[in-house]
Amino acid sequence: MPTSKTQRISTGVTGMDKLIEGGFKIGSINLICGGAGSGKTTFGIQFLIEGFKRGEAGVYITFEERKQKLYDDMMEFGWDLEKYERLGLFRFLEYTPEQIKRVLVEGGGTIDAIITQLRARRLVIDSITSFAMLFHDELTQKESSLALFELINRWECTAVLTSQAVQLSPEELTAQLQFEVDSIILFYHFKQKGMRRRALEVLKMRGTKTPEKTVKLEINKEGVVVYPDEIVTAL
Repeated sequence: MPTSKTQRISTGVTGMDKLIEGGFKIGSINLICGGAGSGKTTFGIQFLIEGFKRGEAGVYITFEERKQKLYDDMMEFGWDLEKYERLGLFRFLEYTPEQIKRVLVEGGGTIDAIITQLRARRLVIDSITSFAMLFHDELTQKESSLALFELINRWECTAVLTSQAVQLSPEELTAQLQFEVDSIILFYHFKQKGMRRRALEVLKMRGTKTPEKTVKLEINKEGVVVYPDEIVTAL
């Protein structure tokens, strides 16, 4: 696997790669934070789909989504996850947060075997919030998060993690985003003059010139689409 820090992996999201110098850094851990309905899961699946098109296997780990519902929802975009599963490029793994906790103790366990077997290069965990809520004190939460990140790094995957947030205030971000991630991307889904609008902001991204702007985002028949040149001025 390429290891150069300058190499990028395409997100598969129209307009997103242009915003972040060509895509995610290979081997990076990227946190997508936003409220319900903001497009986080769709973004994660779109990231995996891009990999399938390039012959790169991917794994989707969820604590919340049901397999058939997710498969049905993604067919709205023409993404046939069942087909990619048959081709040996995709695995859907549904775990409880407690099971993931045991995986950390076991040093990877079943997930380790699946990722090795698939030779997966892309990983989505949807969402990290449920996992983080298992740990009641900040130190234990941070230690467990770092253990999870060490596993992801060992698997040599580029990862997308989602995090649920109702309000994206600085205080809440401090509480939720205490992980040593490589990037934090905020998804907004706000009401303006009686209409819902979507926007995206790259809060941080290591090794990348972070765009100092909040840009338009929409979800259409292609999935998530980012408009890097259309600035959203009111949130």
